[in-house]
Amino acid sequence: MIRVVAFDIGKVLLDFDYGILTRRMAPRTRLNEAALNQLLNQSPLLAEYESGRLDNEAFFAVVQEETDFAGELPEFASLFEDIFTPIDKTIALHARIEAAGIATWTFSNTNAMAVAHISRTYDFWPRFTGHLLSHEAGALKPAPEIYQALEDATGQEGAEIAYLDDRPENIAAARQRHWHAIQFDTPEQAQSDLIPLLSL
Repeated sequence: MIRVVAFDIGKVLLDFDYGILTRRMAPRTRLNEAALNQLLNQSPLLAEYESGRLDNEAFFAVVQEETDFAGELPEFASLFEDIFTPIDKTIALHARIEAAGIATWTFSNTNAMAVAHISRTYDFWPRFTGHLLSHEAGALKPAPEIYQALEDATGQEGAEIAYLDDRPENIAAARQRHWHAIQFDTPEQAQSDLIPLLSL
């Protein structure tokens, strides 16, 4: 019986576009948009930040050194955070599951600036039972230890957990633990795959 449904954030609950960041940031740096994208979008530097090995200040210090960004941390944070748009049908799916009394968790590779923005911008955030986030857990999906951390936090394991994620490597890691892992393509597909498992 499924007792927990875990949702990835990026490309599942919220779409994101680093192009928004690089277009706004480039005029304040010595780099062009392509170079900024290479530095910040799914990059080794971002992995260091999202794994918790760099805090906000240390991450910004590296960015400033690499780009000569002509601003301070609050300005950079306002640019870095504001790259999201809601995927309304997935948010509605979460609301349906939550209303049925099933525990829901976010389970995501993310960072402190993004979470600060999401938590104050989107009203779905406090409706989750809990949040298992890479920068707090000190590990990135698909590393086994972050999956273990979710099991420990929820008190559930294996077939008691259903999970939506858009990335195949993260789904594969979940299936190795016998979770009901569904690779997210569209909200409609995710709903049609998930709802029968929950008997809703």
